[in-house]
Amino acid sequence: MTGLPGAYRPGSTPLHRLPAGAKLALLAGYAVLVVALTGPVSALVLLGASLTLAAWGRLPLRATARRLRLLLVMLTVVAAYQTWQRGADVAVHVVGDLLALVLAALTLTATTRTEDLLEAILRLLSPLRRLGVRTERVALAFSLMIRTVPQVLEIADETRAAARARGLERSPRALLVPMALRTVAHAIETGEALDARGIAD
Repeated sequence: MTGLPGAYRPGSTPLHRLPAGAKLALLAGYAVLVVALTGPVSALVLLGASLTLAAWGRLPLRATARRLRLLLVMLTVVAAYQTWQRGADVAVHVVGDLLALVLAALTLTATTRTEDLLEAILRLLSPLRRLGVRTERVALAFSLMIRTVPQVLEIADETRAAARARGLERSPRALLVPMALRTVAHAIETGEALDARGIAD
């Protein structure tokens, strides 16, 4: 998994050294900022900020872009639809914001050990234990989400390779339908595994 975007990459950058809790708080604040600001200019500025952040965290941007090709295909479809329905400015705003958030999240997971993230989440949720919240299960949900991101991207990469082998790499249907089916199957398998261990009770 180390070659996948979002998988932890050891390093000594300031982002690597920043505590996991601080990075989670910054990501949450950044997400609020992305949602609060509107318009194509702010979207492009935030996308530039996310690209800078990814470069600062030493993510291999060219390799990450290659791995995210299927996502980029999907965003191209979204951009075309938004341009048709609501205009180019809205398309730039929507796609730019989505890419900015994805890159920021990938930078977080690539510069932070999963164990450190889970410990930070448990610390943040610890006051809720007094209200009866089972914080371990919430942390498990975060863990599954974090680990699912690279797995889904791996599915996307394998789907693209299979489509290319059949000469269908330019067919959105040959890319999106198998990816959706495999992603749903993976989710079902994960749920069955948790249920078999009594975790989902």
